[in-house]
Formats: sequence, structure tokens, C-alpha cells
Amino acid sequence: MLLSVVVPCYNEEESLPYFIEEIKKIEDVIKEKFNINFEYLLIDDGSVDKTLDILEDLSHHFENINYISFSRNFGKEAAIYAGFENSKGDLVVMMDADLQDPPALLPEMIKQIFNEGYDSVATRRVTRKGEPVIRSFFARIFYKLINKISDSEIVDGARDYRLMTRQFVDAIIDMKEYNRFSKGIFGWIGFKTKWLEFENVERIAGETKWSFGKLFKYSLEGIVAFSTMPLQIASLIGIILFVVSIIMILFIVVRTLTFGDPVSGWPSLVCIITFIGGVQLLSIGVLGQYLSKTYLETKKRPVYIVKDTNHKK
Repeated sequence: MLLSVVVPCYNEEESLPYFIEEIKKIEDVIKEKFNINFEYLLIDDGSVDKTLDILEDLSHHFENINYISFSRNFGKEAAIYAGFENSKGDLVVMMDADLQDPPALLPEMIKQIFNEGYDSVATRRVTRKGEPVIRSFFARIFYKLINKISDSEIVDGARDYRLMTRQFVDAIIDMKEYNRFSKGIFGWIGFKTKWLEFENVERIAGETKWSFGKLFKYSLEGIVAFSTMPLQIASLIGIILFVVSIIMILFIVVRTLTFGDPVSGWPSLVCIITFIGGVQLLSIGVLGQYLSKTYLETKKRPVYIVKDTNHKK
């Protein structure tokens, strides 16, 4: 049996030596205990440091280490898809190179697949120790929100660290959409999933590539990709304002017929016009988000472009 280890890498020159050292220890344990061979697919997502040089050097030292280097930075979602698409394993595990996804959990994950019949074993953090308070607060709000408005289950604290069967991975590969949100895709395709919990682990080296702005943009992509609720809310607001406007028109007509039409109330009129104009622009913006995603999908552009690789399909 073959296990494919998919590792997206973006400017991970400091973390990679530590990661390889740790994962190789676990590889020896798993080979002895489960008789499973390893292949590594390290995806260089357009790094601007020495990540690619390190990957090339590793591929020369270890025959089961393969790398794929993109022509530019396409994002982690593209790197995940490239890893899945090029993997050969009967089992596939996706993990980060910064050791925030503990390799020591892998034997237990394999045991759950073999002994309990799960299609995937996923991980979630039960704490956010070391993470900025504001980021943690908004992350929890996002998980609560998207689970209410989406038909895809996304577990709070879920990591991308996940062990999957070949059938599970093939189902993901079949979803060839350009705008990808893996956490939503994992939940949408279904299958039987076991969740393992662990304490948050800080990066072994380097800095996170996910700023608050990038995470906010990523969360919006997830909402747009797996829910049409924002469009429904915009429509509902439009209906409510329409009803309110009819009531106001009737009120003004009755007041004018009864008391005349003195010139007054222009400040409130300006406020109402500004409010309605803001709601209209917000609704157009929501519509624009969905339209832009549709536009990108219709172009049929590739999810990623390979510049260099030693991997043979």
C-alpha cells in the first residue's frame, strides 16, 4: 500500500528541514507497523525564497520525494488540488510544512481508516493558543455563520490536515471548479469522517502567510462558494424597503390632504436617500461577488501552471 503525503509550500525554507526530519521519523514507524510505503508531493506555490532549491536537494537525497513548482503563486487551494491530482497513493494525507499539523498523529489516523472503516480522518484544534485574539474571535464567528447559511458542514477549528482514502480524493479531484474552498469541499462531498482533536501548535519556524486581510477574503470566498444566502438577504432587504416606501407614500398623501404640504423634513429625506442608496450599492456588491466568480469559472483557466517538476505521473 502507498501513502501520498501532500505538502503545499510557500516560502518555507526555514520550516522544511524540520518538517522532513520529523516526518521521516514517522515514516519509519508507519512502515514497520502498517507496511505502508511513502511518496511525498511537495508543491512549491511560487516561492520567492530558497524553497525550490531545498526541494530539489531533498529530491536528490530521497528517491520518494517529488516536487512540483508553479510558474507563480496560485494560492494554497491550487497547491492542494495539484497535490491531490498528481498523487498515486491508496491513502493521501494533506499537511502543512510548518509542523502545526503534528506528524505524530498520522499512525492514529491510519488506524482509524483501517480498523473503523472511515473514509477520511480529519483534525481540529481545540484551542487557539498563540493566535491573536481578534483573529480567533472572527474565526469563530465565521464558522458559526457559514454552518448556518451553507449545506456544507465546516467544523470549528478544522485544519487542512486530513488523511483520505483514494475514493475520497478522487471525488475532490472531480470537482474541477476554479474558485476552490477545500474546507467546504471536504464537507460537501460527504463520506464517513472521523475527527481527531489536538492542542494548537505554533509554527516551528518562519512566519504565517495568512494575514487578517487574506483570511477575511478567504472567508468571503467560502461563503460565496457554498451559500446563496447573501443574495437572498439582499432580495429580502429590497422587499422590506419596497413595503416601507409604499407605507411612507400613503402616509405623505394622507398628511398632505389633511394638513397641507409645508416645506419641512429635508434632513430626514437626505438620510433616507443615503440609506437606500447604500443598501442598493451593497446589494449590487453582493451580486457582483457571485457574478465575478461565475465569470472566472466560465473562462476555464487552469487551476495552476507547472514550471518545474521531477514528478512522473
